[in-house]
Amino acid sequence: MEILVKAAQFFLSLSILVILHELGHFTFAKIFKTRVEKFYVFFNPWFSIFKFKRGETEYGLGWLPLGGYVKIAGMIDESMDTEQMKKPPQPWEFRSKPAWQRLLIMIGGVLVNVILALFIYSAVLYTWGDEYLATKNMKYGVVCDSLAQNLGFRNGDKILTVSGHEVENFQKIAHDILLNDDRTVKVLRNNDTVTVSIPNDVVGQLVKNPILFIPRFPFIVDKVISGNTAEKAGFQKDDELIGINGSPAKFFDEFKDSLKSNKGKSITITVKRAEVPVDINFLVPNDGIIGVQSVSDITRFFEINHKQYTFIQSIPAGIKRGYATIVSYLKQLKLIFNPKAKAYESLGGFITIGKIFPGVWDWQSFWGLTAFLSIILAIMNMLPIPALDGGHVLFLLYEIITRRKPSDKFLEYAQIIGIMLLLALLVYANANDVIRLFK
Repeated sequence: MEILVKAAQFFLSLSILVILHELGHFTFAKIFKTRVEKFYVFFNPWFSIFKFKRGETEYGLGWLPLGGYVKIAGMIDESMDTEQMKKPPQPWEFRSKPAWQRLLIMIGGVLVNVILALFIYSAVLYTWGDEYLATKNMKYGVVCDSLAQNLGFRNGDKILTVSGHEVENFQKIAHDILLNDDRTVKVLRNNDTVTVSIPNDVVGQLVKNPILFIPRFPFIVDKVISGNTAEKAGFQKDDELIGINGSPAKFFDEFKDSLKSNKGKSITITVKRAEVPVDINFLVPNDGIIGVQSVSDITRFFEINHKQYTFIQSIPAGIKRGYATIVSYLKQLKLIFNPKAKAYESLGGFITIGKIFPGVWDWQSFWGLTAFLSIILAIMNMLPIPALDGGHVLFLLYEIITRRKPSDKFLEYAQIIGIMLLLALLVYANANDVIRLFK
């Protein structure tokens, strides 16, 4: 059921984005009285799921969910309709329009994607507000994974700055470390300020493991699994850790580490129960699992920042979030071309995109992810690759600057090369998905 919910959200989001992207091209074409022969959601090689004609345009739904297209008369595009280009130009064709009009037609889809993302972000902030764990509220510091510890971080470190700036949202810390060129982090450790400098040669590891830290929180028993060591030893719900083998201890990571280092040995855990210290003695199983679950609801330990926006406030806030997302994604693209980062190994296709949606239907999450995908679609379409909008824009800018129009034969060959590149990228990204399924 969870897979179906994820798939439904993915296809709904993709359909919205494709329709509106192509509507951007369609609208500008109509404004400049350019004939649009086809308007398709998804591609339709060999057959369509359904189609109908209204006026001069055929509207339809294809079966191949790799995007969509509008076929504009007098234009060399993915349809590769070169026969039309052999006929004399007509006033209602794309090729007969001034270069500036053709440029607006080509950027129409991207423009709609960007405006859509800003609109959605503003609407989401107005409807649900913004909720996050502030870095300054992390009173117990962080728990570091093995990579973070190898880099010099320690459990309990409190993050002060990343690249010389405070990071307001705790979830953005690893993001900022990865994407900024200056990867110095200042932390508060036992009342001392310590600077951790992250070398560039670990960027590849950061790409594969972007979650360096999780919030550190006290160990309070939430559930004791029946029939396991914890139940036999006498653990009870709401027991609060205060000591391990006679030494003060408080946090869940300390409890886990103690079990790991004492496999097959006896251990004494001291808990506070109804304000009274209680010692619990038991033999740690060889697998280090005793059958106890900790309270994991961070709202029990931390104050969560929540900001509500009025309608007027939500507009600049939505624009600011959209701009930040664009900058962030451009930095991520930069990593793909960094051979040390090996970010290209993390490229994914439809499975990867589908997995980012939650397993339950959540409208706030759905619209937030749709805005994010809209920005990705805009940026990817503006890459200067023939067959993408950016490729057409590149040739149009060349024509505007030099006042020389590339030949139809050149544009035809460029389109073929662009399609081959995109197909290769599509195969590579989705092959990565399949390979990861079997790892």
